[in-house]
Amino acid sequence: MAPEKKISSMFANRFWETKPLESLNSEEWEALCDGCGKCCLNKIEDEETGKVFLTRIACRLFSDESCLCNDYEHRNDHVPECIKLTPTTIKENAYWLPSTCAYKLLYEKKQLPVWHPLLTGSKETVHRAGISIQGSTISEKSVSEDDWENFIILEQK
Repeated sequence: MAPEKKISSMFANRFWETKPLESLNSEEWEALCDGCGKCCLNKIEDEETGKVFLTRIACRLFSDESCLCNDYEHRNDHVPECIKLTPTTIKENAYWLPSTCAYKLLYEKKQLPVWHPLLTGSKETVHRAGISIQGSTISEKSVSEDDWENFIILEQK
């Protein structure tokens, strides 16, 4: 078993409870990510209802094993359509984010879930809680876009 990845104690002050999203520095903003990987899944949006469905089909840069982007810093060089979520883009993108996403929850003035790494001190709790998609994706390189609807998954809350 791999050693647990710990969250820096510098976040012990629970900044997310006192600072508005637009006031966060880049390190604080990135720390909000729980590492579930769901934002890296391809989605299908129903044109009539606007409802967004997650699929098991992950971006070509996503690592199913680590549940992380293989080239996060340069992802837009390889995947131009990858959305860079920021305090200024959250409003237009919150609708497609998973219901457990810290960015979406805080934007909606809700609390972080008890398994969130900022609360537990461990990046592994998102996986142990069964929230992440670690070990359950297939690469978009291996599935035709016409077949994506066959890979829709139900979101765990």
